[in-house]
Order: sequence, then structure tokens, then C-alpha cells
Amino acid sequence: MFLVSTVTARKWAARFRDEGPAGMADRSSRPRSCRHQTPPEVVRQIVRLRWRHRFGPVQIGGQLGIPASTVHAVLVRCRLNRLSHIDRVTGEPIRRYEHPHPGSMIHVDVTKFGNIPDGGGHRFVGRQQGAANKWATTGLPRGKDYKPRTGTAFLHTVIDDHSRVAYVEICADEKADTAVGVLRRAVAWFADHGVTVERVLSDNGSCYRSFAWRDACDELSIKHKRTRPYRPQTNGKIERFHRTLADGWAYARFYDTDTQRRAALPGWIHFYNHHRIHSAISGTPISRLNNLPGHHI
Repeated sequence: MFLVSTVTARKWAARFRDEGPAGMADRSSRPRSCRHQTPPEVVRQIVRLRWRHRFGPVQIGGQLGIPASTVHAVLVRCRLNRLSHIDRVTGEPIRRYEHPHPGSMIHVDVTKFGNIPDGGGHRFVGRQQGAANKWATTGLPRGKDYKPRTGTAFLHTVIDDHSRVAYVEICADEKADTAVGVLRRAVAWFADHGVTVERVLSDNGSCYRSFAWRDACDELSIKHKRTRPYRPQTNGKIERFHRTLADGWAYARFYDTDTQRRAALPGWIHFYNHHRIHSAISGTPISRLNNLPGHHI
């Protein structure tokens, strides 16, 4: 009549006799125990080999004498199936973070690129022609070996933690006064876009440990934080931006002169902020600048 087996009807009747109407509620079908589950001690051994030696399922399974499919299932359950999820230095799972709104934290750093001689640099024309182009470029200073020096471009970069919006300036050095000037202009630039900077994260470079930087942060009401020594991963967002900057602008195409490359930077920064889809936020950085009045307080 109810299209159920005799065993099921007997089970429901016994529940009703023992527990009354409350016993007729739906229950989980999950078994109380699983005799085929991997023992906790084996799980610990798998995780230990993964963390310390970066072994894959086949290597771990061969060492422990268990199927590679079992090892893979344990690694997936422990979220260690991809080595990109594990810190290369400590072996611990990577803890990713993102500040809640634009301006809550900005990252600052300096990256360096060699200037390009007239006629192109060695990356595109080869070392022999690149060296010849240096000698042919007028006005270059000479080193102690009398060879021409093209010099270095110091790019002071600022990136918002939440939105990934970037601000970049090409400077002649990385001294404290230069870094402070970039910070002031970056804060004003973000303010024009409706963003109030609250914190700034930097590495332990001399310009960021100076009194001038400390005083500038106090004047701008910005809390300054520094990364732990020898831990660039803490400032990973801006380190990754430097790689994107190199691939997308500095070495993206052939530049005949250094002036030509510098002139291309503002256009590329506009493309990065307004048109390039950022894989971490599934949109453009500028689309995350939604600081309407009273929205983030």
C-alpha cells in the first residue's frame, strides 16, 4: 500500500513505539562508522611526507605501501593536493588574505629595470648588438672600466590590497625622500578615486625604515607595517604585480629607446587598472573601487 519493504515498515514501527512521533523525523543516512577509512596515523604520515618532501601520491603510496588513489583522496581532504597551496619555505598551507575594502591596506615596494640604449637592449637584439648600442648611445656615463652604463630605472609601485588598483612612478633612486614623495602623491591619487588609505605595508628597505617615512605616515594618519625579514611572501601581491609589470610592459615588446618604454608606462597602467581582468578578483581592479559615501566606515 505504501510501496515500502517489510523491513522498512518494521523499522518505522519500532521507532514509533520507542520514541513516539519524534522518531518519525528524517535522519542522516551517513553510517556511524566506516571500516575502510584510512587510519589517522596513516593520514599523519601522508601529510608529513607531503609537507617535508613535497612527494606526490605515487611516491607517498610506494613508501607507505598503500594505493596512490588513497593518498590522493587524503591530500584532497586535507587540501594539500596542489603544491601551489603549500608555502615553499615552511611547508605549511598558504594562508591567503584580502582586506575588506579599498584603502584598508596598500602595498608599497621598489622594483628596478635597466635602462635601454638607443637601438634596443640585449634582450631583443642579443648581447653583442646590445653592447654595440650602448657604445653608440651618446651621453652615457662610463664606469671604472670605461664601459658605458645605461643606468637603472627605479619603479616605485603602490597597489591596493582589496582592489589591486596600481599606482607606479619611475624615479632616479630609492631614497627616503623619493619614497615619501611617491607615497604622498599616491595617497592623493587614491583620494581622487574616493579611497582613503588607512594602512601601508612595506618591506624592510632603508627608505621605509627612515624617520622621514615614519613622519610622513604620521602626518597622513596612515599606520605603517613592515614585513618579517626574509619573507617577501608577506608582500606577495605587489611582488606578483612586479612580474606582471615586467611581462606586460618592460619586456613585452621591442623598444628602440628608453624614452619610448617610459612613454608606454601610463598607457599600460591604465590598461591594467581599467581593462585587464585580474584572475584573483574575476574582474578589473577599478571595478572594485566602490567607495560610495558612507559605504565603508
